[in-house]
Amino acid sequence: MYATAVILIVGLNQSLIGDWSPRIATFAKQGHTRRLKPVLPAVTCSVQASMLTGLAPSQHGIVGNGWYDRDLCETQFWKQSNHLVQGEKVWDLARKRDASFTCAQMFWWFNMYANVDWSVTPRPIYKADGRKIPDVCTQPPELREALQKELGRFPLFKFWGPGASIQSSRWIAEATCRVSEAKQPTLTLVYLPHLDYALQKVGPGHATIHDEVGKVDALVGKLLDHFESRGVRVILASEYGIEPVDDAVAINRVLRTAGLLRVREEQGLELLDAGASDAFAVADHQVAQVYLRDGSRAERVADLCRGVPGVEQVLHGPDRAAAGLDHSRAGDLILIAQPRRWFSYHYWLDDSHAPDFARTVDIHRKPGYDPLELFIDPAIRFPRGRVAWTLLKKKLGMRSLLEVVPLDTKLVRGSHGRVEQAPEFQPLLITQHDMGMDEVLPCTALRDVILGHLFDGA
Repeated sequence: MYATAVILIVGLNQSLIGDWSPRIATFAKQGHTRRLKPVLPAVTCSVQASMLTGLAPSQHGIVGNGWYDRDLCETQFWKQSNHLVQGEKVWDLARKRDASFTCAQMFWWFNMYANVDWSVTPRPIYKADGRKIPDVCTQPPELREALQKELGRFPLFKFWGPGASIQSSRWIAEATCRVSEAKQPTLTLVYLPHLDYALQKVGPGHATIHDEVGKVDALVGKLLDHFESRGVRVILASEYGIEPVDDAVAINRVLRTAGLLRVREEQGLELLDAGASDAFAVADHQVAQVYLRDGSRAERVADLCRGVPGVEQVLHGPDRAAAGLDHSRAGDLILIAQPRRWFSYHYWLDDSHAPDFARTVDIHRKPGYDPLELFIDPAIRFPRGRVAWTLLKKKLGMRSLLEVVPLDTKLVRGSHGRVEQAPEFQPLLITQHDMGMDEVLPCTALRDVILGHLFDGA
């Protein structure tokens, strides 16, 4: 076997490689670059599951970053158990070929309870008084204390939210080097999320993006030096490309106005009542999955959605199956946004009735992905003061909401989820060995590329 590391650089595409990214550019020049075609939806959880299993979402069951549980009548976002991913993973296949194979998975999603030897993934501590304390979950458990003792507590609030920055990716890279040095795994999977934040906030054409790429490039360089000094083969990859957007499609407001979506009023605020709704959408970047209480209404609701400005395609029936989303977790209808548009989860018609979690970072309660959590509302005059005062109250044991997230969807300047993109926005696969690959590969091919690096002598 040949030790291999896969560095997943979120959002990397050809347009982002240049003088500002010398280490990635040199690696690409000396190696072999291919464009990847992601599965639909081109979002974190679905693509990573396809990369590691070689399967479509219809087979592995990860139909998005979240989905609607029809039995619980609840949306489920950002779950972490690896048991949700159906099918054999790359480490299962590698271990069948050689029982001495070992794997370290550093922050790829669905990391908890994966059948790997070492893993690290974010897992906050949620206290009964409302506090959220940064932490990680590791396998084996003692790895958690060892890493945080040496590197400090994992910077969760730099991993997601208005404070997201290079610090979280730096912590992940440092932790990866330590696990690699101490354990010498045959396969190391490492996830660097930083570009995702910057590209969604300001868009791929913004003047600051090259600086952000440079920050990631420095971390990649450190990892390359670490792995190459140990004779480890390296693969660079990205999950999806992020393209510029101008505004969102509030599909749930359309469904509500049509009398299909219902809400429950609680103390003057509105909560989506999914179980009582005839139709509602789970929004996930540039893809929205519409769930129907009565499947016989599919064509009527599909016609309604086709007429919504910003919706490019509505897939159901054979089209849904052809797109690789014929799974019980998937929506009855799959909506794909037009270029430069994305889907918001917003369902209220008046911002004064928005639920209390709408203006907070709350990735589990929102019935859809919310990129506005990367922003502080520009209408807040003294945001640092508000944050400091709220955190002080929490430290004193007082329950308090950190309400700083805006509701203006025009603030978001980058998104992903669509499969059909201009070549300059498509994700990449960069390898040290050619392996006779086509110029454009499906992301499902990464599983076999990894196995080839592990077991082929080329």
